[in-house]
Amino acid sequence: MEFSVVVPTLNGRRQLVGCLDALRERLPTAETVVVNGPSTDGTSGMLHERPDVDVLVEIADRNINVARNAGLEVASGEVVALLDQAHRIEDGWAAAIESGVGEADAVTGPTHRPVRGGITTEARERRTIAGREVTYFNGGNVALTREAIDDLNGFDEYLETGGARDLAHRLAGQGRGVSWQAGMGVREGIETDGGDDSDPRIVHRATSFVSSETHQRWGLKYRALAYRLAKNYGPRPTVLRRLAGHTAVDGVASARGVLRGSVRPTAWIGGGSAVSTNTLIGLKDGLIARVSDRTPRRNPYGISGRRDRAVERYDWR
Repeated sequence: MEFSVVVPTLNGRRQLVGCLDALRERLPTAETVVVNGPSTDGTSGMLHERPDVDVLVEIADRNINVARNAGLEVASGEVVALLDQAHRIEDGWAAAIESGVGEADAVTGPTHRPVRGGITTEARERRTIAGREVTYFNGGNVALTREAIDDLNGFDEYLETGGARDLAHRLAGQGRGVSWQAGMGVREGIETDGGDDSDPRIVHRATSFVSSETHQRWGLKYRALAYRLAKNYGPRPTVLRRLAGHTAVDGVASARGVLRGSVRPTAWIGGGSAVSTNTLIGLKDGLIARVSDRTPRRNPYGISGRRDRAVERYDWR
C-alpha cells in the first residue's frame, strides 16, 4: 500500500521535530509531506536539513484546512494520513491504518494526552443527526483513502475550525464509514498547546466570555457549527434544535460563572452577542454553500476551489 503522511505546521518547530522523529523511527518508508505556514520560528530552515521530508509546501494562510488541502493536493499515496505537529505516532500505528482501510474509507484512533497525574485517552464519538450516523475523528490523527479525498474534494476552507467534523458529516452523507482502530494511537507532546481541530485550539467549554479574544473564539465556534449543520442538512428543525441545545448548555455554564463572580455580567452579555451574531452568519453562509454545491460532496471551498495555496514548493522525492 502506497502511504503518505501530511503534517501541517505553524510555529511549532520543537513539536514538529518530535513528530517527524517518531515517523522516521516507526514509518521510514512513508512519503512525508510537511505544509508550513506562515511560520516565523525557523521551521523552514530545519525542514530543509531533514532528509526524511519528501515534500515541503510553504503557504501564506493560517487556516488549518487550507494547510490540509495543500498537503492532500501533492501527496501521492493511495492512503493519506493527516498528523498534527504535536502528535507522535505509537507502535502499530501504520498496521492499524492498513487494517482499517480494509473496512472503511477513513481510519482514526485514540489520542493520548498528558494531564496532571497521568494520561487521558479520548473515546470514539458518534452522533445520529437527521437519521445519519456520524463518527467524528481527530483531524490530527486520521487516514483517508485517495478515493474518498477526491470524492469529498478535501476539507472545506471556509472553516477556520471544525473542518474535521464537517468532513465526518460529509463522509456519512456519502455512506462512507470511519473505522476506529485502538492501535492507531498517537501521543501528544508535553509542550503542546492544544492540537486538534477537531479542529484547532478553539474553546469548547463555557468557562469565561471574558475578553475580546474569547469572544472571537466563541464566535468562530458557533459560526462553524451553524455553517456545517446548515450546509450538510439544510433548513430543517434538527439543525435549529442542535444549535439551541449547544447555546443553552454553554449559556447556563457561563451564567453560573456570573453568579460565582468569576465572569463579569458585561462580558457574559458580550459573549452572548458574539455567539448569536456568528450563528446567524454561519446559517446564512452554510445555506449558500449548500446551494452552491448540490452534489454529495457538499464542498464548494475544497481542493478544486483554488490553485494558489502554495507560495513555494520543494519536492525532494
